[in-house]
Amino acid sequence: MAAKLIIFAVCVASALAQYSTPAYRTAYAVPAYTAPRAYAPEPAYAPAPYSFEYSVNDPLTYDVKSQSEYADGNGNIKGSYSLLEADGSTRVVEYTADDHSGFNAVVKKIEGGYKAPYTAPAYKAAYPAYTAPAYKPVPYKVFH
Repeated sequence: MAAKLIIFAVCVASALAQYSTPAYRTAYAVPAYTAPRAYAPEPAYAPAPYSFEYSVNDPLTYDVKSQSEYADGNGNIKGSYSLLEADGSTRVVEYTADDHSGFNAVVKKIEGGYKAPYTAPAYKAAYPAYTAPAYKPVPYKVFH
């Protein structure tokens, strides 16, 4: 049995020996590693003055809101926004922001104001109060 195994191994080795191992070469040149470049921070720009405002008044969806803001270019910001609440009141927020005291807001609620023209009707029951059924239950009978 050992002789058969040795003969088989010699046959396999001689069969493989007739084929030469191909010399593989890369099809491209491997790039050389370069050290990463130092991080260059983005230049700091001075704050620029700006102002904007907008408002929305949509009577179909009752979307009523507005905002305005002003910056003087020295880091001081002043603005306000308002919106219509579901109860018909208006919320007004006036805010300021600067580098020293941060963001400060004052919230006000103005009652009344805009009311939706539609009010839902009061609920009225379609049927009178619940009454017990008019039938009598069938007595239980044991079947044999």
